[in-house]
Amino acid sequence: MTQVTDGIHWFKLPMSPEEPDRDHLNVYLIRGDKGYLLVDSGWNTDISFNTMHNHLIKTGVSFGDISQIVVTHVHPDHYGMAGRIKQLSGATIAMHRREEELIESRYIHLDGLLHETDRMLVANGVPYDEMVAMRDATVGMEKYISPAYPDIRLRDGDTVTTGEFTFRVLWTPGHSSGHLCLYEPDKKVLLSGDHILPKITPNISVHPQSIENPLGRYIDALKEVRKLDIELVLPGHDEPFTDARRRIDAIIEHHIQRNLEILIALQHETKNTYQIAREITWANGTEFPDLPAFHKRMAVFETRAHLDMMTTEGNLDVLPRKGVIYYRQR
Repeated sequence: MTQVTDGIHWFKLPMSPEEPDRDHLNVYLIRGDKGYLLVDSGWNTDISFNTMHNHLIKTGVSFGDISQIVVTHVHPDHYGMAGRIKQLSGATIAMHRREEELIESRYIHLDGLLHETDRMLVANGVPYDEMVAMRDATVGMEKYISPAYPDIRLRDGDTVTTGEFTFRVLWTPGHSSGHLCLYEPDKKVLLSGDHILPKITPNISVHPQSIENPLGRYIDALKEVRKLDIELVLPGHDEPFTDARRRIDAIIEHHIQRNLEILIALQHETKNTYQIAREITWANGTEFPDLPAFHKRMAVFETRAHLDMMTTEGNLDVLPRKGVIYYRQR
């Protein structure tokens, strides 16, 4: 537990329910006049719950003191425990309206989403045996979620007020279709969720629940955030940091370089998404065949996001062949 600035405490929670010692997720507790605002919640596991409980005790706060929960997006590490905390505290839950639309298909009635995931993997050229492994990589994760629908549906430009803080809601689609950030202009603080991270580039993918052209929308949102006067960024992972503009520029440059990798892969022949993803070098220099199944799925869908953006910008032609989509340079 760390007080990062007056009135805002930073809690680290276990990142993965199955590997609780691997990395961490950040949640933020913000002091108000009539209770506290919690931004994101962590996985719904006993170790995550107990870790948060211990952080609260050290801060002199109980679950009953939490009056508001803002969810930056409904990925399980950010949303999983929101329902459990609401039951204990009576807090209201707020999220972007587009995130509410994802809850039922993602965590309650999953069959349709699994079928659509299969269909998209096949359309992107993934062989059947790898498709099954990629699809099943996250089956069962729903048991770590305590689903809860929002009491408040936020839109871009809304405000969230607690005590001396008045946060402006920024709709920042890309990592998720309804991802939001909270910006406090007087304090010059940005709670960035997974929109801007200090060390890694957030995964931006085309998948059954994504927004149209998610990478293009993500970069547009980055450029809007870059215009803001920000002195401190409180991200969803890793450490708080300063110099938001420098980090935004680095993320955009990463995507420019990835586009160039894709153009090189398409220099002499048409290829599908899976074939292109196999030619890209992934995080820490890892080759595609060495990635775990879940990361392979992310790599394929992330490559597809680049292809969609490059197609939208007029750099590629799309060539459907027997249910699989191929691409070539224009």
